[in-house]
Amino acid sequence: MVQTKFQAYASLKPGEKLQQWEYEPTPLGPHDIEIQVTHNGLCHTDIHMRDNDWNVSKFPLVAGHEVVGKITQIGNDVNYFNIGDRVGVGWIRNSCRRCSACLRGEENVCRQGYTGLIVGNHGGFANKLRTTADFAYKIPDNLDSASAAPLLCAGITVYTPLRTYIKNPGMKVGVIGIGGLGHLAIKFARAMGAEVTAFSTSVSKEAEAKSFGAHHFYNWNDAEKMQQISGSQDLILSAGSSEIDWDKAFKLLANNGVFCLVGLPVSTLNIPLLSLVFGQKSVVGSVVGGRRFMNEMLEFAAINQIMPMVETMPLSHINAAMDKVANNQARYRIVLVSE
Repeated sequence: MVQTKFQAYASLKPGEKLQQWEYEPTPLGPHDIEIQVTHNGLCHTDIHMRDNDWNVSKFPLVAGHEVVGKITQIGNDVNYFNIGDRVGVGWIRNSCRRCSACLRGEENVCRQGYTGLIVGNHGGFANKLRTTADFAYKIPDNLDSASAAPLLCAGITVYTPLRTYIKNPGMKVGVIGIGGLGHLAIKFARAMGAEVTAFSTSVSKEAEAKSFGAHHFYNWNDAEKMQQISGSQDLILSAGSSEIDWDKAFKLLANNGVFCLVGLPVSTLNIPLLSLVFGQKSVVGSVVGGRRFMNEMLEFAAINQIMPMVETMPLSHINAAMDKVANNQARYRIVLVSE
């Protein structure tokens, strides 16, 4: 049977603007689904992949890994979805399913290495997507598609460490960087019962940060204020993509505090060892999340009405949208809507 070609926006070479492109999809496997794409959250990772910053991109590249749409075809062995179901797909396409991490629902740290949706595969910047059904997620009815899309990467990226390290209500949680990740971190941390402090170099973001749920806001460049709250935070989530003063960040941590990186600045982390050892502090990283937390996060967001601040643009404006994200002009996530 002749396959119908999918219409996509692809980068044909590293660093090139995306252009209209079509490709022949792989046959629908017994464990696969086909999705009519309606919404794509635009993540900075899509730009990194376009530019091959991590040397893992394969071209032509169809990016897009915060995908929402409706199921149009179902593989023969898929018995938990129906045609027409609204589903989302995030960064992880598949994993080994057998290691101890996968069996815990932590496929994001699969011991064999998970398969990324857009690493060697085509993603959601297209009219349709075929992917593994087991890594698609039903979108709760009271989450609209434009709000749900960024949750599939940005949302799960901050939810996983917050869910892991917030042990009780009233914990003091600091969020460094009020952008696509940070504004969602504030919302989730507040809903989990934490006392939330936002840190930013952009003083103009104070009102917005507090509207997201931050109890306190501090200008990162105000040395006197930062000194006054030294040792105050039980958990700090570093959500920015720019290098910061790591020593300053560590001084904010309380004893037994956890410093967690989810943003990826291109830099070397210099850890102040005396503070680390004598304060019994921890430095951790966290990458997206597995199926256990993804399903939980979507339900938590629906119940608590945690939605990102989004700006919608037509998918055909993908290059303009990427420029806006690259220039730090998005407030706070751009969602591309299929036309």
